[in-house]
Amino acid sequence: MRQPIVECIANYSEARRPEVVEAIMQAITSVEGVHLLDRHSDLDHNRTVLTYVGPPQAVQEAAFRSIARAAELINLDQHTGEHPRIGATDVCPFVPISGMTMQEAVHLARQLGQRVGEQLGIPVYLYEEAATRPDRQNLENVRKGQYEGLKTEILTNPDRHPDFGPATLGTAGATVIGARNPLIAYNVYLTTEDVTIAEKIAKAVRQSSGGLRYVKALGMLVEGRAQVSMNLTNYKKTPLARVVELIRREAARYGVGVHHCELVGLIPQPALVDAAQWYLQLDQFEPEQILEHKILAAAQESGAPQPPGGDFLDALASGNATPGGGSASAYAGAAGAALVAMVARLTVGKKKYAAVEERMQGIILQAEVLRSQLALGVQQDSAAYEQVMAAFKLPKDTPEQQAERARQIQAATLHASQVPLNTALLAVQVMELALQAVSYGNVNALSDGGSAAALARAALTGAGMNVRINARDLEDRTTAQDLLNRLAGLEQRANELDASVRTAIYERGGFSVG
Repeated sequence: MRQPIVECIANYSEARRPEVVEAIMQAITSVEGVHLLDRHSDLDHNRTVLTYVGPPQAVQEAAFRSIARAAELINLDQHTGEHPRIGATDVCPFVPISGMTMQEAVHLARQLGQRVGEQLGIPVYLYEEAATRPDRQNLENVRKGQYEGLKTEILTNPDRHPDFGPATLGTAGATVIGARNPLIAYNVYLTTEDVTIAEKIAKAVRQSSGGLRYVKALGMLVEGRAQVSMNLTNYKKTPLARVVELIRREAARYGVGVHHCELVGLIPQPALVDAAQWYLQLDQFEPEQILEHKILAAAQESGAPQPPGGDFLDALASGNATPGGGSASAYAGAAGAALVAMVARLTVGKKKYAAVEERMQGIILQAEVLRSQLALGVQQDSAAYEQVMAAFKLPKDTPEQQAERARQIQAATLHASQVPLNTALLAVQVMELALQAVSYGNVNALSDGGSAAALARAALTGAGMNVRINARDLEDRTTAQDLLNRLAGLEQRANELDASVRTAIYERGGFSVG
């Protein structure tokens, strides 16, 4: 099952204290499912860019933890650096990579902004695609005056009040959060230390002063050299090579040249291919001529097509004890969550359902979190059963070994009861979302919403059987009864949801369910 992936490229106002950067990185990597792809620290800028990816809710949590950690460790009153900034976590953009839309990334950014403002007391400004006002789409407008200027203006100028959080700055400053398309952070170093030349070239190339579209540029002094620091916000419409050549020509006017260039963070592969194609004058070039592309395509074509979930279904059909019914139940629940997300996505962007757009965006994010958790439950259930089997294989030659074996059997059996109970809980949450999907979503996808609810109900039923069979073997009957009582409550709620789903489908679609 393909999960949505989002990228976060957060900028923190620290590079000179490695221990602080490490602490922020640890906050990010402490979230399961989040992968740190790149770190770029610049001592002159006194700024670190961390790039990480993962499922939307996991990345959002990692961003929140990193913002909280940066606020603890970075004091803007004591910060100096060449790069403009207004916060300890200066800017935190989300970039949809796969399986999610820009609008979903916007919703993710706004959720994070509200949480940072309310829980951390840090003023938050929304920018780019997530901006609530046209004048805040451009990061430069939001960051005008930097931390020192904003510290006064936020108190006196209503136009500088944040989207979330207090209208006052602490030592962590403010944070700019948004959603955007991929950009390239690219610096060109000149063969001079005269920063005024870099400033003039930056003015010539940036869009805001009449230069190239989709180019943002500043001139500054870095490592004893004049630097043109840039963000290229749409490399497809303004290619990298075109920007570099314009800088080269402008530099020649002042009798200087390009010393070297620097990439900050990561770059999309097509941007490098475009630059190579331009400089090598490969007018007839096709991406398929790249060796690695051809090898990958051949590898993909060599295998016979597999049905969705083929590997898991093959394992399920084997003669092995795992995966079993508990894993299959989690798999069914994950499929139900995926269908809920599908119905919501079929609703978003349609004028007829504009009134429920925000609700559907929230459903998508919640459904994807549930899908991820239930997919993880497939492995967790198998692992729990294997722990029980391993406990039964422990030696029992002495009274001490017998006691330890009995203790571990009971602990593993309790865990094997709790895992499917969690699957049951998640399945009911999927049913809750499915009810919203059939009640407010695209009427043409009613059957899909109903199927989602049915799959989630099946997941609950299967998980419930596993809870009961394992609870039966628990010696602590109080704990066993507590598990069964919680399961009974979930089943009662599922009965109510099932009836509501059937009613909604009949009322909106004019047909009954089963």
